[in-house]
Amino acid sequence: MASAAAPAPNAAPAPPLADAAELETRNYPLMIVGVMAASLLQILDTTIANVALPHMQSSLGATVDTVTWVLTSYIIASAVALPITGWLADRIGARRLFIGSVAGFILASMLCGLAQNLEEMVIFRALQGVAGAFIAPLSQSFMLDATRPSRHPQIMAVWGMGIMIGPILGPILGGWLTETANWRWVFFVNLPVGALSLAALIAYLPRRPQRARRFDIAGFVLLALALTAFQLMLDRGQQEDWLASAEIWAYLLITLSATWMVVIHFATAKAPMFERALFADRNFALALGFMVVTGIVMFAVMALLPPMLQNLFGYGVIDTGIVLMPRGVGVLISMQLSGLMMRRGIDARPVVASGFLICAWSLWQMAHWSLEVDEMHVIISGLLQGLGMGLVFIPLQVSAFATLSPRLRTDGSSLLNLFRSLGASAGISWMTVLLARNIQTSHSDLGANITAATGSLVDVSTVDRFQALGDTAMSVIDAEVNRQAAMIAYVDDFWLMMWITLAAAPLTLLMRRNAAPAGPVALSE
Repeated sequence: MASAAAPAPNAAPAPPLADAAELETRNYPLMIVGVMAASLLQILDTTIANVALPHMQSSLGATVDTVTWVLTSYIIASAVALPITGWLADRIGARRLFIGSVAGFILASMLCGLAQNLEEMVIFRALQGVAGAFIAPLSQSFMLDATRPSRHPQIMAVWGMGIMIGPILGPILGGWLTETANWRWVFFVNLPVGALSLAALIAYLPRRPQRARRFDIAGFVLLALALTAFQLMLDRGQQEDWLASAEIWAYLLITLSATWMVVIHFATAKAPMFERALFADRNFALALGFMVVTGIVMFAVMALLPPMLQNLFGYGVIDTGIVLMPRGVGVLISMQLSGLMMRRGIDARPVVASGFLICAWSLWQMAHWSLEVDEMHVIISGLLQGLGMGLVFIPLQVSAFATLSPRLRTDGSSLLNLFRSLGASAGISWMTVLLARNIQTSHSDLGANITAATGSLVDVSTVDRFQALGDTAMSVIDAEVNRQAAMIAYVDDFWLMMWITLAAAPLTLLMRRNAAPAGPVALSE
């Protein structure tokens, strides 16, 4: 009897109990497809509408100043809703919240495409932002919960591909849809993909246990006030000349006051919105800071490059997309590589540091660009930056969640997404302000050297004799000075982002070394 019960000598050993998924699903691959489709739609919509703004402006009867509320309403609504993801998931159920969020996002996308005026568009974009806010943290936590721990690095690589490639594809897809069809298709494109995602989620998304949890209304109000004031300050600052405006001063004071009150409240409240165990975890706390840097570098570069290539180098929308595409290829390659390294128990700290250094190297190359730079230089720099971002993102995510309890994953994911969003908003605003001001400064410096003694093709001392032809000649000179000044301003931005990235690299030494992942690989080493 004993011999009959013995396992076959060639039978594969059973996986250890520790290497088991928190949640079981009837069809794991289709569930991942549904979750990833929802994530990709949400991250695409943060950038896809940007290129369609000029077309929306004329169609909706908006002005240059007011049409930007199409973007602002989405960003503010998403930022305010993100922090309550964990509480809502516990209160009504994570499965129900995820499915409801995707359905709401699809409905809001349809309403945005049907909007007839600016007021309707702003309201529908805000609804879209609220619904989309829950998608990213829930998708991340569900993918972790439905995957055994030994496979977490690989599944984070899959999830990260959507998060990192979405901002790259957004402007390209938005520009193509706007040129070939209509700006409304920027929103209608979400419907078929969203419907397939919704069907997969309804069929295969597992249920997560609910638990009673009190809502921290004071913490939520203070945090919402701080986030709203911060986003309004970033959005309105350039138009209102920043601290020269009383409005911007008011936003700044509200942001600082509310943020200080949030910190005090979370540190002293009996049941704060986010459990203090999150911030007590060193790796998670450092990951929040690194997410800000990632948001600044990734999103600010992607905001700067398309207008630079189109306005200074004369690229079309499709050509711009083709030149920027290798950045996504680099992300795909390095994410899979970093996922493999994490699975084999390689220390995350040198991987993240090397990713930051590669990003800094690519920004150093970009800081040496001129108006004579060719496509190959843009492609190589983009490929390097994609490789670096992929090496940063996955080990950072794995390190952040390695020692967190599964019940804290949704809250942790919402905070990581929030800090990345804040870094992106602040980075884009910061770099855009510096760009505009440096263009003015550089134009003034260059223009002061356009004199009769400089040996230019046009003798500016006698140009007024030629009347209309003289004016045309001066316009040509001024246009070239503008191009040169703009290129100098872009280079200055690239230098600054390079130093920010370099400063982040040594801080990775403050992280704790990850424990080896659970599973057969960890046991065999």
